[in-house]
Amino acid sequence: MSENTAGDSGMRGDSSPEPDADAAEGTADDRPIVYDLAPDCTLEDAAVDALYHAEVNGVVDYGIFVDVSDALSGLVHESNLDDDYAVGDRLVVRLTEVKENGDVAFDDVAAADYRTETVAHEPTVSRVRGLTPGDEVTVEGEVVQAKQTGGPTIFAVADASGVVSCAAFEEAGVRAYPEVAVGDMVHVSGTIETRENALQLEVDSLKRLPEERATEARERFEAALDERAEPADVEPLVEWEAFEPIHDDLRELARLLRRTVLSGRPIRVRHHADGDGMCAAIPVQLALENFVRDVHEDPDAARHLFKRLPSKAPYYEMEDVTRDLNFALEGRARHGQKLPFLLMLDNGSTEEDVPAYENLAHYDIPIAAVDHHHPDPEAVEPLLDAHVNPYLHDEDYRVTTGMMCVELARLIDPSITEELEHVPAVAGLSDRSKAEAMDDYVALAEEAGYDESDLLDIGEALDYAAHWLRYSEGKTLVNDALNVGCEDEDRHEELVEFLSERAHRDVQRQLDAVDDHVEHERLASGAHLYRIDLDEYAHRFTYPAPGKTTGELHDTRVQETGDPVITIGYGPDFCVLRSDGVRLDIPNMVTELNEELPEAGVSGGGHLVVGSIKFVKGRRSAVIETLVEKMADAEIDEALSSTAAIDD
Repeated sequence: MSENTAGDSGMRGDSSPEPDADAAEGTADDRPIVYDLAPDCTLEDAAVDALYHAEVNGVVDYGIFVDVSDALSGLVHESNLDDDYAVGDRLVVRLTEVKENGDVAFDDVAAADYRTETVAHEPTVSRVRGLTPGDEVTVEGEVVQAKQTGGPTIFAVADASGVVSCAAFEEAGVRAYPEVAVGDMVHVSGTIETRENALQLEVDSLKRLPEERATEARERFEAALDERAEPADVEPLVEWEAFEPIHDDLRELARLLRRTVLSGRPIRVRHHADGDGMCAAIPVQLALENFVRDVHEDPDAARHLFKRLPSKAPYYEMEDVTRDLNFALEGRARHGQKLPFLLMLDNGSTEEDVPAYENLAHYDIPIAAVDHHHPDPEAVEPLLDAHVNPYLHDEDYRVTTGMMCVELARLIDPSITEELEHVPAVAGLSDRSKAEAMDDYVALAEEAGYDESDLLDIGEALDYAAHWLRYSEGKTLVNDALNVGCEDEDRHEELVEFLSERAHRDVQRQLDAVDDHVEHERLASGAHLYRIDLDEYAHRFTYPAPGKTTGELHDTRVQETGDPVITIGYGPDFCVLRSDGVRLDIPNMVTELNEELPEAGVSGGGHLVVGSIKFVKGRRSAVIETLVEKMADAEIDEALSSTAAIDD
């Protein structure tokens, strides 16, 4: 090695001379900089006139070839050599020229006193959105999934513009890049190809970013996600002063859901299995699936990342949360996914939901609830990432969850607005809402081609379908009945006619069965009280279920009397409550029953005027009689009307 090689100079890296006293006190170091390029640096990381550490890789008659990195080499012409060199010698060179054909020329530099700075490769980073087959690219982003197949390892990498699948092959069924985990910030380089109608990056290199660079990349990533997660700037479908503060809450939730999709996290929706619950869930599902398709290069991503399921109970049962949690953990183990975001719709605001939420908290699963049942905010909000409920703004159940979720869906994807214009009216009529905006919603639906009888029939069809679907999603059937995401208008009309006619038939059959067995009394307040033993006198295990049966019976008595009416439909260990013109405050009654009859195991809730209660079978008589006593003392309020059919 020549005496003037960098290796002999004693000036590289940690062997550089100690700074003198002036430099140590802060005087600027004016020694020339010699750059030490990382092995993967390219010409893009170099600059003309800059100095570089180099190693001789070849000697020819007209000069020497030197490497300044594994990817950047060039010629030092003999006319610019100050000494003789052999292969392997190190020296300092100046980059003097990059020729039109890409060749690089260097000069030999006699550098006796310099400081070294290491240069890491800074690849040109491509955005996921806009990649095309044949591109050779580097993508910077977060690993959001790492799935091992029988062949390659598939990494899903997200930047703020989208998510792309990256296939890395070690050998069949063997995990490639085992040091890379979900959540890591990486640079992944390779060629874009098409696999099964989806873009896929065939990996040449996948590297975790060093800590400092990963922090910087994370900050850029998070800032870009925040920007793209911003909801659409849309106004509510109808002008309604009571809705304004709720709309602000929905906007924040829309931002959170869009960000969840952008970060590659699955979403799992649980909704009440009735008309309002479906009017809430279907628009949100359509909007989120559209956004997933916009973000992910895989056209099947929505099928893997979004799941909607109904809940029969008016709260999140342990049975449901156990299934959801097991599904989520299996997805993480088998497919390398993040654990999902849980979105509760028309459900999830009460103390009864807390045990299920606490179960999810063991795994840090984020949860949000959009609901119009009377909430227990002190109980649930410590466990929720977002909570939207009209009661939090001094409104009540007349603002239905379906009304709110149509606006939530439009904030996520405004392109579906025209398809949703009838849905708030269906939700309101299904839940018998007396909100001042109902006339505006019905008028909006009429402009979209639905008269009020059409809307009522759609609501009946949804209830009927929900009953028979039980715990199944029934996506296409429900979408066709609601005419959201439906591809055939004629099929929608025929399906609604068929389902609603059968629903009316079965309801009338049930009312005929119970009518002679309804007990009646007049309370001291003047309200009518009707009771029916559904276990003894109603058709069981068919439509309508006990909640619907109680609601239909209640409505007939309201129409017959024109007076305040309370109806109780009960079975061995439950009762369903409905009232018109009487302020029952059922959530408070449940609390009082637990205090007065602690051995009865009372649970349940609902709105102020509609709800359902469960209890220990052997204490049924005591629970119902105590309940009737409380109802007799309830305030008469003609402004109140029942608004929801409980289906348990």
